[in-house]
Amino acid sequence: MSGTPLVISITSGKGGVGKTNISANLACSLAKSGKRVILLDADLGLANIDVVLGLTPEYNLFHLFHEGMSLDKILTDTPYGFKILPASSGASEMISLSTGQKLELLESMDAMENRIDYLLVDTGAGINDNVLYFNLAAQERLVALTTEPTSLTDAYAVIKVMKQNHGVQHFKIVVNMAQDKKSALDVFKRLYNACDHFLDGVSLELAGFVPRDPAVRKSVIAQRPFCVESPNCPAAKAVEELAKKVQTWEVPVNLDGNIKFFWKKLLFGN
Repeated sequence: MSGTPLVISITSGKGGVGKTNISANLACSLAKSGKRVILLDADLGLANIDVVLGLTPEYNLFHLFHEGMSLDKILTDTPYGFKILPASSGASEMISLSTGQKLELLESMDAMENRIDYLLVDTGAGINDNVLYFNLAAQERLVALTTEPTSLTDAYAVIKVMKQNHGVQHFKIVVNMAQDKKSALDVFKRLYNACDHFLDGVSLELAGFVPRDPAVRKSVIAQRPFCVESPNCPAAKAVEELAKKVQTWEVPVNLDGNIKFFWKKLLFGN
């Protein structure tokens, strides 16, 4: 599937696990490696990628769906080498996309397939319709969780719904705000064992972990990625390792039956 962008959703069962921060810093790290990256804010009703990055985009996805604006017009440059497709915050019309709007977004993205290497999709938290749609439309799913029991339970719930209702079997895992490698491995093993016991056929891979790091909070307050604000901090180094691993992932050849971003190229190779 050479030349086809790799689409990765970054998702979580519950809010507050640092999913958006991981998305922004992963985009930053991939861009520093020379990759062409677009970060799509898919938390459509409660968008905050622009806030995390300290940006004030003039347009967002609301203008695509309700004013017929092109994605090229909405696409926003960042100072960090990647582009974002911002969404709106507090717009009730965006909470649940219609089938027509979902197809409109897929068609609009097709025009960008030869201009990017990675499309990162920062989903909302939970298992609502928009979250599931964007996870199903991605080729890889990176599930973020912390070592808290509620985070583990909710991550399992997301995986369960996508497996039982939509046939998705393969998931990458990133443990955020871990005390150390051992605690990250422990929570991954607990999630792995639960899926192995109750969800036949599910495959989990630990993509990485990001340690708890005071530099992260400082970067959030400064509204800059921590991989830029504090490039030598432990969290930045961990995301750099995650970005290196991401660059070894290949576009899957076997689709799971769900409609995808860049589905024409995936199916027909052109």
